[in-house]
Amino acid sequence: MSTKDFIEKDYYKVLGVPQDATEAEIKKAYRKLARENHPDANKGNARAEERFKEISEANDVLGDPKKRKEYDEARSLFGGGGFRAGPGAGGAGSFNFDLGDLFGGGQGGGQGGQAGGFGGGIGDVFGGLFNRGGTGTTRTQPRRGQDIESEVTLSFTEAIEGATVPLRMSSQQACKGCSGTGDKNGTPRVCPTCVGTGQVARGSGGGFSLTDPCPDCKGRGLIAENPCDICKGSGRAKSSRTMQVRIPAGVSDGQRIRLRGKGAPGERGGPAGDLYVVVHVGSHPVFGRKDDNLTVTVPITYPEAALGGEIRVPTLGGPPVTLKLPPGTPNGRTMRARGKGAVRKDGSRGDLLVTVEVSVPKDLSGKARDALEAYREATAEDDPRAELFQAAKGA
Repeated sequence: MSTKDFIEKDYYKVLGVPQDATEAEIKKAYRKLARENHPDANKGNARAEERFKEISEANDVLGDPKKRKEYDEARSLFGGGGFRAGPGAGGAGSFNFDLGDLFGGGQGGGQGGQAGGFGGGIGDVFGGLFNRGGTGTTRTQPRRGQDIESEVTLSFTEAIEGATVPLRMSSQQACKGCSGTGDKNGTPRVCPTCVGTGQVARGSGGGFSLTDPCPDCKGRGLIAENPCDICKGSGRAKSSRTMQVRIPAGVSDGQRIRLRGKGAPGERGGPAGDLYVVVHVGSHPVFGRKDDNLTVTVPITYPEAALGGEIRVPTLGGPPVTLKLPPGTPNGRTMRARGKGAVRKDGSRGDLLVTVEVSVPKDLSGKARDALEAYREATAEDDPRAELFQAAKGA
């Protein structure tokens, strides 16, 4: 983060909380906004993605008591008018020095180069916020590894029960040819432009000094005298690896899973990136899925529908269950076998939704035909379409 962020950005406004908000209020506001603007819930929405980054950045500062204290102090000094050059440099009530010196820079105005008596510069006071060292300290900054995205195809059963699958991934990692130094001899030198920080200051008017990635070392803080033939001095090279990844039970088709720290390794002690896995799920010849419930269609005979009875129903990966049909069960009725569905996030299971379908035989034996003829004669006076015609006339 640059000095400019802590002078110009109002993180309280980003989260929509007052400056005296409690930690609980800040956490609640962050969670609400993060859910509303998360990239997974706003696919293709660039504005929501940018808003999510702003919210995360604000929470990173305000959610940390130490950073929040330093941020408030910085804003009270600079945002509130402290250390501003008055009208007419050197005039009454004004300060004639370069505010860039306050952040651990050169020998600006003030007494012996110590502006306002802050000794090594305000960069010492707010070093944690501005990613700067103390007085005269130079160090190369750690760099977070890249995020990686991959895809995996699971069978219907694997998606319901969970599975461990191998994933072959390609990413930028530390070059093996130069051990990540970028130099053939493994002895890169500290960049003289940024003095190993990976950042350079630029004036923005009014005496302020902002930071940008160093153009000479591309933010690495190091320069290779003899660039590696493999990585061309970048210290990073394409690498492939196979990882065993556990896909949790109950995933659905198209779901995007985030595995923290399973992406590309970081540089100079920086954290690894994240791995995003997009899941594709195959179909099943018998079962379907509706949210956390599984579905199945079971054929029944006409006597079972009319007289009632018990039927055995298959389950996914388990023993059959027995369901009781009440007399007069209509075609298409759906019954529920509890706890036989997909696994939920809390570890419980959804249900198995069983839809019955009356099966009409194509071929009848002589005995069966005689029985049906007798049934038809016995129910000749019962017209199932009578109410239909009566309702049609009333309309």
